[in-house]
Amino acid sequence: MAKEDQAGAETSAEEGGKKKLFIMIGAAVLVLVIGGIVAFMMMGKGDKKEGDKAAVDAHGNPVAAASAPAAGGHGGAPAAAGGASTVFSLDPFIVNIYDGQELRYLKVKVEMEMANPAIKPELEGRVAAIRDAVLVLLTTKTLQDVQDVQGKNQLREEILSSVSKIVAQGKVTKVYFTDFVVQ
Repeated sequence: MAKEDQAGAETSAEEGGKKKLFIMIGAAVLVLVIGGIVAFMMMGKGDKKEGDKAAVDAHGNPVAAASAPAAGGHGGAPAAAGGASTVFSLDPFIVNIYDGQELRYLKVKVEMEMANPAIKPELEGRVAAIRDAVLVLLTTKTLQDVQDVQGKNQLREEILSSVSKIVAQGKVTKVYFTDFVVQ
């Protein structure tokens, strides 16, 4: 009789352990499913908001995608008559510059105005060479070279000259700084 009681106790302990394991696995699956649903909904909301911003004008009126204004830096960017953007943006540059006593950081975002939107594929194909030329030029500058308006205008001209050596001269007409920070 004692053996039967022990066997019954072991069986019920095993069943209880299996039930606990089943409940824990079910709870873990439920948490993962809920987490996946929340993540999916959050990603979907972000895409919808970005799409909505591009599909309405400044007054909230819906507009066609082709007539939406071109994205630009501070104050917008020049655009061609056909609505295609003539501005080619480069990723921001962050370089060290010397101020006479210590190293400082220079962060610059450069955008280039193209003579024609059809030039964009050529610029995209040579973006590594363009970024290299701009980086080399920026690292030769000191704080005194870039702290005043005259120095920034000279830097613009030097960047334009460097880019014109990579792509045919006249294809890039102007250089804009849309972010310029020295720290």
